[in-house]
Amino acid sequence: MKTKIINKDGKEGKEISMPKRFSAKIRPDILAKVFETQKGVFAQAYGAKEGAGAQYSASGISKKKRHDWKGTYGKGISRIPRKIMSRHGASFNWIGATVSSTRGGRRPHAPRAGKNLFKKVNKKELLIAFNSALAGTMDAKSLEIKYGKKVESGFVFDSAILEAKTKDFLVALKKVFGESFEKVLKKKSIRAGIGKMRGRKYKSNAGLLFVVASDEKMKRKGIEVVNVKDLEVKDLAPNGEPGRITCYSEKAISELGGNKNE
Repeated sequence: MKTKIINKDGKEGKEISMPKRFSAKIRPDILAKVFETQKGVFAQAYGAKEGAGAQYSASGISKKKRHDWKGTYGKGISRIPRKIMSRHGASFNWIGATVSSTRGGRRPHAPRAGKNLFKKVNKKELLIAFNSALAGTMDAKSLEIKYGKKVESGFVFDSAILEAKTKDFLVALKKVFGESFEKVLKKKSIRAGIGKMRGRKYKSNAGLLFVVASDEKMKRKGIEVVNVKDLEVKDLAPNGEPGRITCYSEKAISELGGNKNE
């Protein structure tokens, strides 16, 4: 497979040969399997606060002994930990606490932040998944399925594009992508529906992925920039399916030719 280098003005220049991995056979089944396996590694740790639901004084099991101080004999109440809300003489106003069946009590099986979510992945499967995701960025069929229309991707830019101003950078992208430019920039919008109240207020598209070499740097608003050494399956296939609009720097292509145990 061959492609042409694009300069900072969006014009095509010399032609180069792409690494073999960009022509690899795409295995959606292995890609989805590896993506699901790696989810726990990149997920943010979450769990219940230590001591939640037990941050007050609640005496243990209530006493059913006759004539005993603070006893519950004859009261007709269950034997669960209770805290005293008020009292009148020897009459106490109790309310259940601490245990999971009471209001404000601890959760019965709360998630723990220290849980190890790492899962092993077969090395050969990991390599096949990475190459499938990489090939998907230049595969017309995968891109059409992903975006619902014909989209061109996998453009290679020379190093001068990294130093260009953002205004000139976007002009170059418009020339290269044409009508597909609306899919390039990341857009964030407020979700419609009740999901707004369930921690999913905003939704966003993946946008463009720009892969740069290990010694290159670039920061652009509205697109995702990833270094070759940090490139993962989740970057090339955000939902476990092949096909994402991606651009590469010329040096990044040369690094990908020998990286990731090809």
